[in-house]
Amino acid sequence: MTNSICSNICDVMEILEKRGLNTGATGNISVKSEDAINITPSGLSPAELGPEKIVSISISGEYRGRWRPSSEWRIHTEIYKRYIGVGAVIHMHSPYATALSCHCIDVPAFHYMVGAIGGDNIRCAAYETFGTKKLSEVVVVALQERMACLMANHGMLAVGPDLSSALETAMLVEELSKQYLLSKTIGDPILISKQEMSVVVGKFQTYGSQNA
Repeated sequence: MTNSICSNICDVMEILEKRGLNTGATGNISVKSEDAINITPSGLSPAELGPEKIVSISISGEYRGRWRPSSEWRIHTEIYKRYIGVGAVIHMHSPYATALSCHCIDVPAFHYMVGAIGGDNIRCAAYETFGTKKLSEVVVVALQERMACLMANHGMLAVGPDLSSALETAMLVEELSKQYLLSKTIGDPILISKQEMSVVVGKFQTYGSQNA
């Protein structure tokens, strides 16, 4: 099971690079497995990755072996501590989401699909130095009732019950970031009201369910 998880992590890191959502050794991925967290190592590009290089760490960040876990391991462990339903975390430096993060702004309800992230905006966590406990703290706050957030002057992060769900959310945030930036080139977009976004978020709770 663990080997399969590690292979999937390597595959997704490769997908992110091929789609231009990460470059080189940027970004990181983790998947929770029982009491362990499988996370990408520090400083390796997808071409250098292999299942044997994925690091197994405890919820407190302890690990053994040659490879050091990603410098952002604190973000991952804090998310798993705080949000029980999360099974996978993807952090990436995708172009459009990162561009928005450099302005330290939330993505507002310019499009109804923002509601798929969990609310009427996609929050941007305040800037803190990478790899620090302070950064993990502000990210955890930005993720309250959300499946993703931007990280000021840094990038974006998405979570999900499993790796495929987290990847789908990450790609959605990047597409929404692109659309928002494009809409801003011709002026401020008309935003959807909080009342309507509440309805939209509710509809997403059963979206895809055949019994809805």
